[in-house]
Amino acid sequence: MTKYKIQKFPDSRIATIDVCEIGKRKHHITGLVEVDVTETRNKIREYNMGHRYKISFNAWLISAICSTIKKYETSSSYLIGKNKLIIFDDINVSIVVEKDIKGIKVPIPLIIEKANEASIEFITKQINEAKIKEFSEKDMVLHKKTRQLEKIYYSLPRFLRNYFWKFLLKHPKLAYKKMGNVAITSIGMMGKVNGWFIPISVHPICFGISSIIKKPSVIDDRIEIREMLNMSILVDHDVIDGAPMAKLIGELSMNIENGLNL
Repeated sequence: MTKYKIQKFPDSRIATIDVCEIGKRKHHITGLVEVDVTETRNKIREYNMGHRYKISFNAWLISAICSTIKKYETSSSYLIGKNKLIIFDDINVSIVVEKDIKGIKVPIPLIIEKANEASIEFITKQINEAKIKEFSEKDMVLHKKTRQLEKIYYSLPRFLRNYFWKFLLKHPKLAYKKMGNVAITSIGMMGKVNGWFIPISVHPICFGISSIIKKPSVIDDRIEIREMLNMSILVDHDVIDGAPMAKLIGELSMNIENGLNL
């Protein structure tokens, strides 16, 4: 008989599995975009050379995304009842920070509150602090105090955990408080990937950030090597129609290429 081994994963992955199960039921429309970030990256390098407190590309990207979404606020709204939307004034974004738990790399959500108003320096600081923060496998979200009821979550059978997510999404104010209204997940932070990946999410709008890859591109009728970012965008069709969705993606692409907020 072939030898094998059994490896136990951290309890926090149970929540990831549950999100995938519920997220597949969302009416997300997916867009795949490729954005030239050459000039923006140059601006960030110039900024970091002239300032004491450095900023990261990912922190800037969060700032640019949330600033753009604020203009198209229905894209980050929740469906409430059959034909109403609840639109929150602030953009609370959930990002993923990779943590080491007993030698295993585990993606854990970090909630950045009021990201549409936060400075790029502040977002960078929050991400850096989350990376070094001590973390227990019983914790579900970074920078959030885990209550006793949330700790019980992992011991529940699957049908009760699924009921928890269904209940959460039917109560948008609670969902917003617990997980925000925008999700950004970046495998580009964890390795080079030449292509797109499509995440699964329970948020109204979600971004899958891939790696930055150098590619030939036509600029002013000349072929140049440019830094290109592949990004997927999941938008809940229950809360936004196709036309404003296309305008959002177009304006976001332009803002990313022009270095919004830098």
